[in-house]
Amino acid sequence: MSRERIDTVVIGAGQAGLAASHLLTQRGREHVILEQGRIGETWRSQRWDGFCLNTPNWGQQLPGYHYDGPAPDAFAPLTEVIAYLEGYARDDDAPVRTGVRVTGLRQEPPNGWLVDAGGDELQAANVVVATGAFQRPHLPAAAGSVPAGVFQLHTSEYRRPEQLPPGGVLVVGSGQSGCQIADELLRGRREVYLSVGRCPWLPRRYRGHDVLHWLIELGLADQTVDSLPSPEARLACNPAVSGNDGGHDCNPRWLARHGAVLAGRLEAIEGHRAVFASDLDDNLAKGDEFVATLVSRIDEHARAASLEVPEEPLRENGPPPAGVDALDLRESGVGTILWASGFRPDFRWIEAPGFDGGDQPVQTRGVSLLPGLYFVGLHWLHKRKSALFVGVGEDAEHVVSHLDTNRPGA
Repeated sequence: MSRERIDTVVIGAGQAGLAASHLLTQRGREHVILEQGRIGETWRSQRWDGFCLNTPNWGQQLPGYHYDGPAPDAFAPLTEVIAYLEGYARDDDAPVRTGVRVTGLRQEPPNGWLVDAGGDELQAANVVVATGAFQRPHLPAAAGSVPAGVFQLHTSEYRRPEQLPPGGVLVVGSGQSGCQIADELLRGRREVYLSVGRCPWLPRRYRGHDVLHWLIELGLADQTVDSLPSPEARLACNPAVSGNDGGHDCNPRWLARHGAVLAGRLEAIEGHRAVFASDLDDNLAKGDEFVATLVSRIDEHARAASLEVPEEPLRENGPPPAGVDALDLRESGVGTILWASGFRPDFRWIEAPGFDGGDQPVQTRGVSLLPGLYFVGLHWLHKRKSALFVGVGEDAEHVVSHLDTNRPGA
């Protein structure tokens, strides 16, 4: 086993790792990026073929590399997202080593950190962990009760409707992935049942602008993690909206109008019977309230700032769509259960103290409690926008600047 000494190791070659690398290069910091797959691997292996980015192209803003194409208000399909990241790495001549899986990370005083990578060891003064917001697919307990003959998979494994066996699909979870895949399945003429949780949703556009514009304009994208009601809220789902077909609303109400059958939160699977909580109306009401609060803030801001934006009436929701309390999977012809149940952090490979009860690193703006260990690209790392293209560079800048202040002789 060989051992290599290097100043800084960045783990992960997605938008966060590449942003950190760009800033390290600017400052003349010796470094290397280790990536277990290819550049942008999470985008390649944990997204479906028909995925489109949920933020408009103008939001592709990484340090030194902004979108400059002909369609700033369009939404990039998956192939363009990957090409954007590959172009960033290529233009930067980023020192990426692909196909290198990091299996362990531990402190090695007084030299810093020891990285176990592909059978070799790297000794580093600093390590920037940029392994992404989507690490370990989460499955609820009910997944263990799915009867034989019913195909089940997590959204991270879903690629296209043709991958699924014939029949209807029960989508469990109404966040971004659940709603967008339900939309794709409906367009593929599948019968879709959607188990609706408490994830809110956003209007794609309002008063002449994309919702991302308003989130930035109102300062909501810059809300910091200390505004959350609890540390666990960092793992809450992202409000649902879609970048497909030029961008549109995508939420349980919208899906019901397009043919989906709604149900409340899945409580259990008993034999071939899926049992749902009686909370559908309440969950829809909470989503409606979330939207109403946002558009009210936009209206107030527009008036206060005398913005020249068109008036727009809020859509009348009407009564909640009829839902089901239980579903016999066999009688209804459901051949697939798709778990849109999110992800959980996974830092078990880091052999060091400094993680809270939820396996989240204890850190402030990406700076951990342990000298030389940093994080970028996590949900709510510091702000609401921390995991987005439009926000990850700001966190990377803070982390790399912190490395500079702790440089020997600085």
